[in-house]
Amino acid sequence: MKVWPATLLLLGLLAAAACGAGATAGEPDGGAPPASSARADRWTALRAAPLKRTEVAAARIGEAIYVVGGYVPPNGATTAAVERYDIAKDRWRRVRSMPLALNHAAAVAYRGDLYVIGGNRSDGRASNALLRYDPERDRWSRLPDAPSERAALAAGVIGDRLYAAGGARSGAALTTLEVYDLRKRRWSKGPSMRYAREHLAGTVSGGAFYVLAGRAGGQGNFTYAERYVPTRRRWERLPRSSKPRGGIAAATLDDGRIVLLGGEESAGTIEEVELYDPGTRRWSALPDLRTPRHGLGAAAMGDRVYAIEGGGKPGLFYSNAIEALDVP
Repeated sequence: MKVWPATLLLLGLLAAAACGAGATAGEPDGGAPPASSARADRWTALRAAPLKRTEVAAARIGEAIYVVGGYVPPNGATTAAVERYDIAKDRWRRVRSMPLALNHAAAVAYRGDLYVIGGNRSDGRASNALLRYDPERDRWSRLPDAPSERAALAAGVIGDRLYAAGGARSGAALTTLEVYDLRKRRWSKGPSMRYAREHLAGTVSGGAFYVLAGRAGGQGNFTYAERYVPTRRRWERLPRSSKPRGGIAAATLDDGRIVLLGGEESAGTIEEVELYDPGTRRWSALPDLRTPRHGLGAAAMGDRVYAIEGGGKPGLFYSNAIEALDVP
């Protein structure tokens, strides 16, 4: 397990600087030519996004993927930009920007709308804002703030509730879980996770909220995996993933299997991709990323998973790549 200096974490969270080890600002090639389809034995490049960025959040609504916020070149400014990727047409377009510029936020979908929670503001301070985007009206609105400010968090929606867990505030990793009732527009607190961590991944499968990997200060990257089951109001330990990773993303296929991808370590960005099957409680390997990245977004539709934007090297590097894999 690699060790990450606590000072670099503090810089990444409070000063909107590089969130990896030994980073220098730069902008490697992140574009990719259009491709017609993915293959089950490899990741395939799709049409590159208009923007190059890192530390984004992404969520799918219907046949479109929305990508929000992050850092943009040349100097790592925090952006409020939102892009929409049309899956069927392999086409991008800009939509209305968020009312706040955010990096390290989380994004989820609920009943055709996009919700963005937390993240870091342009001044490096963590946010507790909850924003909602209506694609039909191309309009943003602000909902009741969460009880806690946090960035680099995990989020998911089960039924009519949004779950936000982990993340970091003022350089400290969190264990807390907060729950937003999307109908009553009210926040409440849930039981805390076992392990404090940030730059983790969150996704939902089978009525449970999965929280995977991540890191915390000088402790380095983790392989921890746990899930929150609302009907039991408790966290359950899961088998650990094989690769320690932080700065990651996860997405759930239609059959409930979970893809965990991306990340960074002192050696660079992480190419290994893992698949978790909740039915068998087993992890297995998938084909390596074509373009390893951290701070990326992920989404899935059917048995296809998408890896979206992110940094090709630890720190302030940017990509506009989107790649897809058909999972067998």
